[in-house]
This record gives sequence, C-alpha cells and structure tokens, in this order.
Amino acid sequence: MARPTMEDVAARAGVSRALVSLVMRGSPKVSERRRQAVLDAAAELDYAPHAMARSLASRTSTLLGVLVSDLHNPFFAEIVDGLDEVARAEGFELIINTGGLDPERERDAVGRLLSFRPAGLALLGAAVPSADIADAARRLPVVVVARPARIARVGTVNDDGRLGARLAVDHLVDVGHTRITHFDGGRTTEARIRRDGYAAAMRAHGLEPDVIRSEYTDAGGEKAAARLLERGGELPTAVVAANDVNAVGALSTFADAGLAVPDDISVVGYDNTALSALRRIALTTVDQPRAEMGQLAARALVRRAQAGRGKPERRLVTPSLVVRSTTAPPRR
Repeated sequence: MARPTMEDVAARAGVSRALVSLVMRGSPKVSERRRQAVLDAAAELDYAPHAMARSLASRTSTLLGVLVSDLHNPFFAEIVDGLDEVARAEGFELIINTGGLDPERERDAVGRLLSFRPAGLALLGAAVPSADIADAARRLPVVVVARPARIARVGTVNDDGRLGARLAVDHLVDVGHTRITHFDGGRTTEARIRRDGYAAAMRAHGLEPDVIRSEYTDAGGEKAAARLLERGGELPTAVVAANDVNAVGALSTFADAGLAVPDDISVVGYDNTALSALRRIALTTVDQPRAEMGQLAARALVRRAQAGRGKPERRLVTPSLVVRSTTAPPRR
C-alpha cells in the first residue's frame, strides 16, 4: 500500500491540508477539537510526517547529521548512543552516513547529509579535508569528535590522547616492562598525539621508543604484529596498540605465532569499547568516555542550533586506564 500523505489525513479529518500541517508542526493556532481530529485521523492511517519534508516546510530542522568514519569500530557506535540519547531528549532525530575512512567518499557523504538541511552536523573520526569541514561550518553548526582540529566555527570533543598513551606506558613500566612497542594509528592528528605521548612517557622512564606504523583497524593490528615478529631479534615484552580493534588484530597474530598473552607478551588497547570487556578478550585498555563524548557533541549542536549558531565549544575529556587480563609482569 502507498504511504499515507498529509492530503489523506486532511480528507479523513475533514479539514484542509494547511491545518494538518499546522498540527504536525505543533502550532498553537489550532483549536484542541480540530487538533485531536487530525491526530486521530493520522493514527487511523498510520501516518508519520517525513522529517525532511517537515524541516523544509517549517525552515526549522529537527535533524542532526552524523558522519561515522568506520562502521566496523564499536567506538563510534557507542558515541552515537550518546548523541542519540541527547538528541531524542531535545526533540531531534539523527541521520547517519559513512565514508569508510576514505576522504573523497566522506566528502560526498557530508554533501548528502547537508542535502537534508540538518540543524547541525557531527563528524566522528572523519577523514574529511579541513577545507570541507570549514565550508560546512559556514552553513550550520559543526562538531568534530575524536579528531583534534582548529577550524574556525567548528566545535570539537576529544580525549587527552597524550595522557592516555602515558597511562598505558606507566602501567606497563609499573609491572616491570622495559621493552614496549607502540602500534600507531597512522597519519592522523589523533594518532600523532598518542604517538608523541607514548614516546614522551618512554623517555621519561629512560626507555627507547619503538614505533611500528599501523592504522585503527583489526587488519592493521594483524599486519603490525606480523612485522614485529618478522624483524627478528629480541621481541618486546609489551605492545601499546592504536585502539581496541587494532589490539584484537594483534592478539590474533600473536596467538597464531604461538605466543601467549600476557605470559609471553602484554597488550594494551585504547578506547575501552564493549569489545574489550568481552570475557575471552578481557583487554587492558585506555578508557575514552564514549557515551559522554556523544552527549557533549549533541548538546553543543543543539545549543548552537537553538541559539542561532553561537560560539563553538572545544571539549577535552580525561581518559583513564582499565586493567584486565592482557597485561602482567614479564617473564624473567
């Protein structure tokens, strides 16, 4: 059956289409009797107003666009949970798109989100070029999450990655490790911040940093662990992975090579996603408060949308360490 329209509701209620539109927008200019007649007709027809059409008609959007860089990483799903919680409480809905970690695809995805004329836009770990983010920010409120940025009119929500990396190194040193390798997250600004934090913490303990280039994926973790094993010589006794999914990839390669974790090598992840807490993984990891980050981003967008843009907010949350079963003192 065809989806019921506003005209169908008007015919069922015996009123004009314009009056149905007023009711759907929550206008106070409609009598209670007529309002109830329209709502009853809409319920009988199972009619729900199209969010985009409603936004275009009223010029007041109740949509928030969300670009998720990597749908395979539970970190972003947990940020979306926080976004959605605040958005629903404030009467907004989310529309979500992805670009698969590819800058050109993400640029197109942003364009498609903007075509819905949302009230604001959240970019989660996005690889979109800064110039495109700045262009979007001239049109509507924008918040970038999990990507440090200094772009005019753009808000940010990040954790202190330098501190997070230091927490991981300090924990490993405290339990006796001195040969600690870092699988980094690649060329992103966030990865550089964590890499610098790792190197600074190692030097603070009088230790030599050892970085293997990787990326924020399980495949990246598998490849980095394979390169580590192929180098020959004495293996490190611990690894600080780029994030949780990278750590899981490394765990897989180590297991295939016959290395026991944490007996032969300890592993620390980053993010503290639900994946890391699974009993058979039990990953020691650095916690980013994912839901809180999503909530902060949503509140910032809603405040700016309701206040006629306003000043962008830049928030830095504090990470913490969660110790589980993948770290232990090295074998003597």
